Amino acid sequence: MKRVYLADALSDERSALRLMLVDLKLKIVGEAGDWASTLAMAPATFPDMVLVDWGLVSHESGNALSELRMACQSAVVIILLSHMDARDQAAISSGADVFINKGDTSDRVAERLQIAAESILAG
Repeated sequence: MKRVYLADALSDERSALRLMLVDLKLKIVGEAGDWASTLAMAPATFPDMVLVDWGLVSHESGNALSELRMACQSAVVIILLSHMDARDQAAISSGADVFINKGDTSDRVAERLQIAAESILAG
C-alpha cells in the first residue's frame, strides 16, 4: 500500500482528499495544515507521495520544494493548484513531479492521483 503525506491548510479540503485517497487504497501516514509542519513531520512518515497545496508552500526561500525533496528523497511530490495559471509551471520548475488542479472534477483529481500512485509502482 502506497504511503501518502497530505498537506493542505483547509481542513475541509484535507478531509475530501483523505476520503479520495482511502478510496484509491492509499494509506495516509500524516497530515499538516502549514508548511513548517509539513517539512518537520513528513520525512518521519517515509511517504511514497507527498500531496501538498501550492498555497501552503513557503515561497520566501525560493527553494521550498527543494527542501521537501531533500527531506523526502524517494517521494513523488504532487502539487495541488487552485488556479491553472503561471503557477503550474512554477510548481513544476520548482521540483514538483505532478500538478493537479483543485478545480477539476473529483473524478479527474482521483484519476491524476491514481496515475501518480501507479508511477511509483513502475519506478
